[in-house]
Amino acid sequence: MTEPGWVQHAVWWQVYPLGFVGAEQQSLAPDEDSRHRLAALTPWLDYLQELGASGLLLGPVFESATHGYDTIDFRRIDRRLGDEADFAGLVSAAHERGIRVMLDGVFNHVGRDFPVFQAALKEGADSAAAQWFRMSWPLTGTAEPDYDHFEGHRQLVTLNHANPEVADFVVEVMCHWLDRGADAWRLDAAYAVPAEFWAQVLPRVRERHPDAYIVGEVIHGDYAGYVAASGIDSVTQYELWKAIWSSLNDRNLYELDWTLSRHNAQLEQFAPLTFVGNHDVTRIASKLTDDRLVAHALVLLFTLGGTPSIYAGDEQGFRGIKEDREGGDDAIRPAFPADPGELSALGRPLFVLHQELIGMRRRHPWLHRAQAHVEHLANEQLVYTVRSGQDSLVVALNLADGPVTVPAPQATGVLCGEAVLTSPGASASVELPARGWVVLTA
Repeated sequence: MTEPGWVQHAVWWQVYPLGFVGAEQQSLAPDEDSRHRLAALTPWLDYLQELGASGLLLGPVFESATHGYDTIDFRRIDRRLGDEADFAGLVSAAHERGIRVMLDGVFNHVGRDFPVFQAALKEGADSAAAQWFRMSWPLTGTAEPDYDHFEGHRQLVTLNHANPEVADFVVEVMCHWLDRGADAWRLDAAYAVPAEFWAQVLPRVRERHPDAYIVGEVIHGDYAGYVAASGIDSVTQYELWKAIWSSLNDRNLYELDWTLSRHNAQLEQFAPLTFVGNHDVTRIASKLTDDRLVAHALVLLFTLGGTPSIYAGDEQGFRGIKEDREGGDDAIRPAFPADPGELSALGRPLFVLHQELIGMRRRHPWLHRAQAHVEHLANEQLVYTVRSGQDSLVVALNLADGPVTVPAPQATGVLCGEAVLTSPGASASVELPARGWVVLTA
């Protein structure tokens, strides 16, 4: 495992910058000046720290045509956000507070306006530019060639990852921004990129930046196998995300129990990036059919192994439903107020709960690689011990509409939550209120 040591203590706060600052939905005209909006994130760094997080996970910040994932220039900050001086100022302000910065790298595909793709269209099939992509040229006529693109989106042109020039380019882009203060990379759509590509690229990046953290977006499949073959540090834990909201909605904790066994197996090899919300999914407050169970989702996030990430606004109870249509991400990527003080007071209780659970997490950094061992399981109740070496905690959840008493073996005291502990030690049990939860020392 190549993961840098500092990641054990990391809790990320994820921001989708173009939405956060209320940027235009289309790129600026070539003669338009930069908008210098990245600085609007600086007042939120103290808020990030107050929350208890230690890392800022930025969505796309490079020059793009629309939503940031159709990159035009990987070495230029999107002018809707600012320029490199604005980026340097944000990174400096973050580092002054001990906050790490992760960038979102879209290296599976590029936008149609990416200069090398435009050169390929102009120069033809035998050009060096054409070898950057997988293109099918017509035998006759002047029709545009067909080309591989990302998941049916012709505006997203897939790169040819078998071309050494593409690998060289990605190495240089990653190092360019690591040289300028970034601490980590999220690899967008990593699942679509051959693992062998990263196995060639990442050793060259780490040779120059050995402390960089690299996490790939992987949704389905063999997470551990992809990590091993690619050499990335981690992947996004979509299996656990799905099991959390689905088991809470269905009041079927057996589904979560099954997923925990897979999660444990992954933790033997790497620490997944865990979450209950991000910029691509319906917000957890909207996804759960009973918002009184949001707390249970958070307890799971902050007590299970992995590296937790919070999507900005979830800690305030923001709602938003992702829709499968053009503009369907707008509701989950809203603009934020200029200052955290402008947030509604209605979100304060959930923010305080995040603070409590993140504080607990950071006081127990061993949870990063801890495995969960189920002690008691029913449709609406779950008790598990999280353990790493000699360290352990006991967690109990109740989804039922009435109080219950469940075993809590080896529990010695209440750390977070509300419960009545009886007979601390080997024969311990806890009484949980309706829809209650508790984290116990052991």
